Amino acid sequence: TPYATAVQATAGTLGVMIPPSIPMIIYGVLTGVSIGALFMGGILPGILVGGSLMLVAWMIARKRGYKGDEKASGAKIWATFKDAILALLMPVIILGGIYGGVFTPTEAAVVAVAYGFIIGFFVYRELSLSKLKDILVNTSVGTATIMFIIATSSVFSWILTAQRVPQAVAEAILSISTNPIVILTLINLLLLFIGTFMETVASIIILVPVLLPVVTQIGVDPLHFGIIIVVNLAIGMVTPPLGVCLFVGCGISGITLESISKAVWPFILSMIVAVLLLTYIPWISIILPRLAGIY
Repeated sequence: TPYATAVQATAGTLGVMIPPSIPMIIYGVLTGVSIGALFMGGILPGILVGGSLMLVAWMIARKRGYKGDEKASGAKIWATFKDAILALLMPVIILGGIYGGVFTPTEAAVVAVAYGFIIGFFVYRELSLSKLKDILVNTSVGTATIMFIIATSSVFSWILTAQRVPQAVAEAILSISTNPIVILTLINLLLLFIGTFMETVASIIILVPVLLPVVTQIGVDPLHFGIIIVVNLAIGMVTPPLGVCLFVGCGISGITLESISKAVWPFILSMIVAVLLLTYIPWISIILPRLAGIY
């Protein structure tokens, strides 16, 4: 149904908010903000957005009288958990290793690949040499695409810096207002708009060099701003008519874009409320890294 597809599509955006997150890694590389701090800073915002989506889903399901299938027994839950436990350990190993100082975020990627290789080949036995070849090809293409985007956007960023575009943008925005609330509201609107038609990583690479000088001048913490950017662009992934998650949902479910576009709006509105809360309440993003002593 459109409702079920909308739930799946919007839930898919949580992947860029809750660590490990590629957009956060890109932001950290561009700005010098600790990637570990960004990962930890994304936990509460991810829970906030996820909770808002759950609330909307529950309200709609209750209003329309949707019921679940048969209730899972304790034995079935335990059996499913045992089947999934090794896969669920991967993010635990990645984040535990980073925060425990065992390895860097870059080394964590290698550990994750090695762990997935061993589990896939020798435990689940779902990998084979022929599948491994396809995986390597697809990974190479995906990595090359991202690296090409980074390379070209780095040149673009250098041109912007050489032409003093960030300074000009900062002066233009600050000429409108020096009130942090007003400026952050304008930036949120810009990010929501950009996120509807531009890929998340490319948006971060292009926008961060322009917008970061603006927000730092009004006292916004770079870590806090990184979370704001990631969550805003995640909303763009499900915003009609060009949200990438919508097209994925349509392709899997066979539902028209028009149908899912109508069903997704309550979830988008709840995500916007969540992003406004984390925009104007900075401690939601900053408190965990501060408590952990990594920022």
